[in-house]
Amino acid sequence: MSYKYKMKNSFYLIIFCFLLSLNSKSIYSEDTILSQNEAYEIQFPPADKVEIRIQKITENLFLFFGLGGNIAVSIGDDGVLIVDDQIPSVMPKIKDAIKKIGGGDIIYTINTHWHYDHADGNLALDPKITKIISHSNARNNMLEGGIIDLVNIKVIQEPYPNYALPVITHETGMTLFFNDEEIELVHYGPAHTSGDSAVIFHKQNAIHYGDVFVTEGYPFIDVSSGGSIDGIINFLSKSLTKLKPGAIILPGHGEIATLQDVEDTIIMLKTVRERILKMIDEGKSLQEVIDAKPTKDFDEKYPVWLGNFVNRAYTSLKEEK
Repeated sequence: MSYKYKMKNSFYLIIFCFLLSLNSKSIYSEDTILSQNEAYEIQFPPADKVEIRIQKITENLFLFFGLGGNIAVSIGDDGVLIVDDQIPSVMPKIKDAIKKIGGGDIIYTINTHWHYDHADGNLALDPKITKIISHSNARNNMLEGGIIDLVNIKVIQEPYPNYALPVITHETGMTLFFNDEEIELVHYGPAHTSGDSAVIFHKQNAIHYGDVFVTEGYPFIDVSSGGSIDGIINFLSKSLTKLKPGAIILPGHGEIATLQDVEDTIIMLKTVRERILKMIDEGKSLQEVIDAKPTKDFDEKYPVWLGNFVNRAYTSLKEEK
């Protein structure tokens, strides 16, 4: 069954309200730059208002929904492994939810990429207990900090302290054998960012894509972090060769999906890419491309949210020419 794009309690709905609030306060402009603390105050509700929703995938694999990116949780005899960790203020609730499903200490945390809604929970982990893993580019981004360009606004993500940085990195992929499971991290070049990892649980036939694949709307292409529409197409297409029929798709944001949903997204991305590229070749400006509405026949299924998809797709294609 194909997923429905749900926005209730989602990160993208919070972002949308966040951008609307900026506009209503007359401080909105393309040059608006917020500190991470300012973004936190506007973007996220108080932690005591947040509930961690738990969805059981298999006997020892779960998906947590809360604030920020979805968290995959593997529990077993070896301990607990999580994929992404949201933000520090909800980490106590995340740990409580892990206890509810029979888990204990978090032994490994995998960051799918460096964005704070997926990796800031690192700050609330004990480095004596938890080892953090990521792609090397994601670690470099966390070490140096930088600006996340959402088009409407820009958010400064601060550098992470040493204790919150990944201690294990990879370049093209790696495998963990944990909880009687083969857990493979794959990287197929820049996609959502330059340092994306998708995480495959082979025995469970499931994959956590991070923000390379979301079910909340159009993907956010973080061009300022090396992302591109071509990269997302390439990453998704190559990752499908690793998956078996009936694979369970765990998106970075939104509800669980199917292989067909990923295939449909690839078709959408390729179609929109060709339309935009044709207009670029015709010499059309960014505004002319946006006005032409190259996504209009997909907008009902993929709501326009974070980062202005057409803007980011156009920008990434122009940079590659």
